[in-house]
Amino acid sequence: MIGRNIHEIRKIKGLTLSELAERAKISKSYLSNIERNLNQNPSIHIIIKIAVVLNVDLKALIVTDINVETQQYLDSEWIDFINELKESGVEKEHFHEYKTLIEFINWKNQNSNEKKY
Repeated sequence: MIGRNIHEIRKIKGLTLSELAERAKISKSYLSNIERNLNQNPSIHIIIKIAVVLNVDLKALIVTDINVETQQYLDSEWIDFINELKESGVEKEHFHEYKTLIEFINWKNQNSNEKKY
């Protein structure tokens, strides 16, 4: 349970096993054993170190339903993103204009990638 939660959150955060182990100051093999549930009872000290690096509540690592915690984390990321948009002056009434711009940029990136091959 804890191992799966650490693994899922680590992936969401875009960290490799090595990066998380190094930042938490634990061995990569020990972290791997936790994630693979070979060590199902790591000390609270280790779990706290991992939670700090992942920037999550301790309960996010020990909760039995990771989907609830993951959804809350993702929702908070979207809320932060929306707040940044608002702070930069984006009004929701004009969002469709920005959406058109985003679609154009995506189209341009896809076409420029196709031309490289």
